[in-house]
Amino acid sequence: MRVLFVTLSIVVADQVTKLVVKGLAIPSLGIHWEGMRYGSSIPVLGDFLRWTYIENSGMAFGIDPGGGKFFFSIFSIIASIAILIYLYKARNESLTLRLPLAMILGGAVGNLIDRMFYGLFFEGGSLFTGRVVDFIDVDFFNINFLGIHISRWPVFNIADASVTVGVILLLLFSHKVMRDKEPLTLSDSPRNEPIQFTPSSSDIVTAQEHSNPDRHI
Repeated sequence: MRVLFVTLSIVVADQVTKLVVKGLAIPSLGIHWEGMRYGSSIPVLGDFLRWTYIENSGMAFGIDPGGGKFFFSIFSIIASIAILIYLYKARNESLTLRLPLAMILGGAVGNLIDRMFYGLFFEGGSLFTGRVVDFIDVDFFNINFLGIHISRWPVFNIADASVTVGVILLLLFSHKVMRDKEPLTLSDSPRNEPIQFTPSSSDIVTAQEHSNPDRHI
């Protein structure tokens, strides 16, 4: 289960970067980090890559098909438990299967922490009232299709990127994993190999009897 270290690393990196953007204050420990002003942007690679602080209550990349924060939180909890159980059962399987699942799990847990606890810690609310922090703002080629205009990629975070990359890797490697599990058939066996036959002592005696028919007369 060492692949879970990948999950842990993603969760830690995701939460640290979100707190750097959002800000954090723990007076008892003398910690006070101002963070970014909501809606503000900081150029990183010119206009191509910026840190833009926004929050959303939906899924990855701000997608919100409806259902509310509680729905997404419960769904994330169930999905995370299911992936964790599967990773345990598949602990001896190929890394090409376990690594993408570990990345998806890390991303799901990273955003789940926002939804479950950020409302409680930062807004004085209750559990499951938090919003997901997004900040990675990447330029995107212009798309105009059926009235839809996209000029920049939706702002996302490390958890979103981890889920996306994990799903892509899972799709790329799933065919290889299934092929490796296929049973060996007759068509897969080596061809044109000479068949070796080692006669037993009884075979030798029988052969001698057939070669000497007068022996029993």
